[in-house]
Amino acid sequence: MTSSQGFLGFWETTGSAKTFTHPLDPALLDVYVPRGARVLDYGCGYGRLTAELAGLGYGAVRGVDVSAALIARGRREHPGLELLHCAGFPLPFGDGAFDAALLFAVLTCVPGDADQTAIVAELGRLVRPGGVVYLSDVPLQDDALNRERYARFADRYGTYGVFETPDGGVFRHHPPERLRGLLGEAGFAVRKERAGVVGTLDGRTAERLQLIAVREPAGPEPSPGPASG
Repeated sequence: MTSSQGFLGFWETTGSAKTFTHPLDPALLDVYVPRGARVLDYGCGYGRLTAELAGLGYGAVRGVDVSAALIARGRREHPGLELLHCAGFPLPFGDGAFDAALLFAVLTCVPGDADQTAIVAELGRLVRPGGVVYLSDVPLQDDALNRERYARFADRYGTYGVFETPDGGVFRHHPPERLRGLLGEAGFAVRKERAGVVGTLDGRTAERLQLIAVREPAGPEPSPGPASG
């Protein structure tokens, strides 16, 4: 989970005991990310997917999360993992330090536009040109429950798709074009999309969207103009 805003308190209390549900697709990952890649699991929570990556043979994996409670839980449950609590940006890694990054059910926990943009932009800094972001998140749903709560909270949050849950969480579902657009603004080009159904934190199910996006090389420096005399 990633946010510097007030709703972070949920992830330090109630949310830190949740069981996260977006499954990794190892076959999809394997096409784009070799086992020797340096991988950042951003918004790693308690290290669920960080541990799965390590179990699959990815030997250079690090997890980062803004929630101290989730990182503490992860260190208890997975003492061998590299899990780091980072409250803000920039993260303590150099430009292009990673070959790939996971962004799994992170943006759904970050309702604000500026916070979402900052997250993906930081991944644009950290993932090397030619590297990969593997994003899994929740698009806008078309069932009656979600349509009702999108409408109910739209005025409060100024965004259709943001809603509150009875246990104090604030979440956001996205038009798919927003997810693609965030990646594009950070210099990533979507190469693969895959839809499916996942469980939710409250025991329901939801459609999800997976995106594989490649970090494009920076453009060439502009040629200097003719000297003026």
